[in-house]
Amino acid sequence: MQRLYDFLRRHPTWVDSSWAVVLFGLSALSVVNLDGVPGHHGTIAGGIAVSTVLCVVVALRRRFPEPMLLLALVAGLVQLVLDIETTVADFAMLVITYTVATVGARWASRLALAVSLCAAAVAQIRWPAEDTGLLGQAAITVFQTVPFALAWVLGDSMRTRRAYFAQLEERAARLEKEREAQAKVAVAAERARIARELHDVVAHNVSVMVVQADGAAYVMDTAPDQARNALETISSTGRQALAEMRRLLGVLRTGEHQESGEYVPQPDVEQIDDLIEQCRSSGLPVDFKVEGTPRPLPSGVELTAYRIVQEALTNTRKHGGPHAGASVRLVYFDDGLGLLVEDDGKGAPHEMYEEGGADGQGHGLIGMRERVGMVGGTLDAGPRPGGGFRISALLPLKPAH
Repeated sequence: MQRLYDFLRRHPTWVDSSWAVVLFGLSALSVVNLDGVPGHHGTIAGGIAVSTVLCVVVALRRRFPEPMLLLALVAGLVQLVLDIETTVADFAMLVITYTVATVGARWASRLALAVSLCAAAVAQIRWPAEDTGLLGQAAITVFQTVPFALAWVLGDSMRTRRAYFAQLEERAARLEKEREAQAKVAVAAERARIARELHDVVAHNVSVMVVQADGAAYVMDTAPDQARNALETISSTGRQALAEMRRLLGVLRTGEHQESGEYVPQPDVEQIDDLIEQCRSSGLPVDFKVEGTPRPLPSGVELTAYRIVQEALTNTRKHGGPHAGASVRLVYFDDGLGLLVEDDGKGAPHEMYEEGGADGQGHGLIGMRERVGMVGGTLDAGPRPGGGFRISALLPLKPAH
């Protein structure tokens, strides 16, 4: 049954043609049977001709609704002029009225309504019922007009319903496109975040490994114990870098099974102690102090604070010179976290810090400002009077609206 229903929906003209054949057969029988009946008007040939035209209207109503309406009106006028009394085929008038009200142009729908309201009255005037008074003829006219009016109302309601569903489909398609656009924006933002994370991981850990490798090579023959410690630091730093890079690159994997224990969590404020110790072991003296009462902070704020300290100390190691030192201050306020990183090295041109290094390949202060902006904070960075560099940031607990 479902296949048959689908077939009929795909071939509406065939369905209408079948009904037109049935209608023509019934109309032809009625015309032949009425021939010779007292009071009957019209001839068999005229009745058959008009019935044929009206059956064509039924067969092609959905393919050509407006032309079929005009053809039906012409057939009705021919009936009036040639005095061909109404037959079963005039049911096509009701069908075409519903059709143009549903799918036809607005002018055709209005024309069908006007003709439908007048058709019964005109038919009563042309072929009045015998032995019926004026009140009876009026009742017959109303009774014959109601089906046409109901057909038009039903068709217009179907038009409104279809337009409503079409609007819903259009809105759903538009929302789907908007969701796709938002997904693309989210993907781009995630890629930018991963790029910043990778820059911070690689820039910091690799610089530590390079410094340690240079130191190990320098003291390899004279102080093998120091060289061994440097190599251990390189090993641990490399493992840490690999673990963080796996976590970040794992976000890009699709369709692969990922175990929850494979990646380390994102760094937070508590891990700044480990970061400071790593810098000290690599030869950079760092003074670290915490002011205020430490407390849990939003993960975005903690990650931003950790990355700012990491980037600042990496820049100090790159540009501060061999005898540079640094200081880190964390200040817990009631409404946010303050951060101050200073060094006393020889420094580098401010443009290099902006670019992320002498090669101009990193994010540097640009990445810091992006991170701080994402949590609604402020960042101030620049050279210190007398040498060195200073980075100050304020990270609010709630993003600014």
